[in-house]
Amino acid sequence: MDKKATLIVIVILLMGLMMGRYITQSPQLSLLLTAAIIIGLITFVRTDVALIVLILSMLFSPELKIAEVPKRAVVVRIDDILLFVVFFTWLAKMAINKQLGLLRHTSLNRPIVVYILVCVVSTTIGIIIGHVSLLKSSFYILKYVEYFMLFFMMTNNIRSKKQIKIFIAVFLITCALVCVYASTQIGIRYRTTAPFEGAEGEPNTLGGYLVLVFAVSLGFFLYSLNPMWRLSSGLLACFIIPPFLFSLSRGSYLAFIATYLTLIILTRKKKALLIIILVAAIFLLPALLPGRVIGRITETFIPGRVYEPLGERVALDEAASARIEAWKTVLERWKDRPALGYGVTGVALVDTQYTRVLGETGIIGMFAFVWLILSIFRIGLQAFKTVEDDWSRGLSLGFLAGFVGLLIHGFSASTFVIVRIMEPFWFLAAIIVILPELGISPQGKIQPE
Repeated sequence: MDKKATLIVIVILLMGLMMGRYITQSPQLSLLLTAAIIIGLITFVRTDVALIVLILSMLFSPELKIAEVPKRAVVVRIDDILLFVVFFTWLAKMAINKQLGLLRHTSLNRPIVVYILVCVVSTTIGIIIGHVSLLKSSFYILKYVEYFMLFFMMTNNIRSKKQIKIFIAVFLITCALVCVYASTQIGIRYRTTAPFEGAEGEPNTLGGYLVLVFAVSLGFFLYSLNPMWRLSSGLLACFIIPPFLFSLSRGSYLAFIATYLTLIILTRKKKALLIIILVAAIFLLPALLPGRVIGRITETFIPGRVYEPLGERVALDEAASARIEAWKTVLERWKDRPALGYGVTGVALVDTQYTRVLGETGIIGMFAFVWLILSIFRIGLQAFKTVEDDWSRGLSLGFLAGFVGLLIHGFSASTFVIVRIMEPFWFLAAIIVILPELGISPQGKIQPE
């Protein structure tokens, strides 16, 4: 480490000591500051290690309430802080090494920037008009920026296939630990949730996360030629099923079906096996599924309110009816501000991604969001078709199938806003973007373009 880097490290330590004087009455903040300083130092020395810590923290970070706004508390998670520390420390490290000009260009950069700009513009107008709170909307936009920071940092730090395998291994181990935690709740709590979700938790969040990782695990099982990868990923896919079922998340169930069908359609290996499992499941699951799961599915159609789509009468329970009514309310409000909407957090809390985007950022934001979604799908499909080795092909297939599942999940939740789904998703997206460019040399390094 040269003199400039040493100076930066000393400054970080001095700042930590000075700030520590003012927060000694808060053990939580003291612990958080200590962790931030340590992770900052690690980033300077070994950015890879810091990224591994971030991967582990995606699902194992408690929340800290920092403010109260009408109808909701503003909270941050430990990994939010760690991600900002790692990102800006990494930028400082690059500046010291005069490498800022080496930020990697990807085909997702432009749609990401455009979508963020639309969010900022619509929210700024909403703040001026008085439709949104400055504090609340700012924190939500920072959340969006946070996901993309993770994406950019990952794309710029991937240097070898071995490195990717280490990251993915930690990613899958993290999921296994989450499943262990969630499995301990079966029979104790009514619905399984992820760690640090509080008393009620967000089972829909756990369901969406498990759909994504299930798809990746099954992709490796279908394609990997390495017996260890194939066995471990297959076992993980099976291990995911119990805590997933007991999340009782109906939106996640639909996402799982979409994911599995996508795997069947796209896979070039073991297609017959997947079809046999599907047929067997259709006949056997009604007898094998726990009564609580069957009850959760069937209660969807217990009349709470009757709707008539396309002239057909459909009765839905109170939860499903409440979602539909919220969608209708947002759509009615959107008509008054169709171009840019009301700004981030400017509409009522809506459990669907697409209505939320339309209400908050209008038709312009919806076009930007669709552009981003289509770009991600195109990149995933390109990676699946062009990568040469079976391990990478399995990862690409799993990402694509999981992505389709999350798009379906978005009809029952604000999926692309949820931290515990989006951080793992953008971590995978960064790897998928790089895979086609990864020309491997005999030393395992990326070949110059």
